[in-house]
Amino acid sequence: MIGIIDYGMGNLYSVSKALERLNVPYIVESHQDQLRQADGFILPGVGSFKDAIHILTETNLDSFIHEQVAKGKPILGICLGMQLLFEESEENGLTSGLKLLPGRVVRFSGVTKEGERYKVPHMGWNELVFHQRSPLFDGVERGHVYFVHSYYVQTSEPTVVLASAQYDVEVPAVVGRGAIFGTQFHPEKSGTLGMRLLQNYARIVERERG
Repeated sequence: MIGIIDYGMGNLYSVSKALERLNVPYIVESHQDQLRQADGFILPGVGSFKDAIHILTETNLDSFIHEQVAKGKPILGICLGMQLLFEESEENGLTSGLKLLPGRVVRFSGVTKEGERYKVPHMGWNELVFHQRSPLFDGVERGHVYFVHSYYVQTSEPTVVLASAQYDVEVPAVVGRGAIFGTQFHPEKSGTLGMRLLQNYARIVERERG
């Protein structure tokens, strides 16, 4: 069973409906006692990094996530949820993240090297380019996924970038290390490719459960 972590800043409906379509058992929960019953987690997110970390800290869900990851339970961060997995973000002032993955979240400049302006937020469909092998990609072919974000991750450890997309700069689109995963895009809104990624994540959770 997958626990969708409800901390008040996630698109819970679309994620839960996607899992329903895949016949994956799940709960949407904010209470740690109930979440502990889950075999793996999804951390969704829409909004401000600073606000999200504040809520996770105030509710001790940050400590809960660390506790569960230390036990080997998989976690998948989606959009802002992916960014929260990293060390820090520049959004609304430098703010510490969950520090599960190395890197900093920065804003798109909105200006190319040639001085041309481009739209921020990045909103639309972009092609994935795969860099690392991962069980998330089993049966997944190259295709397009749906992004909505103004900030992206910069990391000095390229091995955590499993796939990227291009939007003026190279954007880490799928990240992972061990049982920690994240997608900058919304897999639940990304058609067949996105649904396959979610299905593969559910299989990872099931396999880790033993």
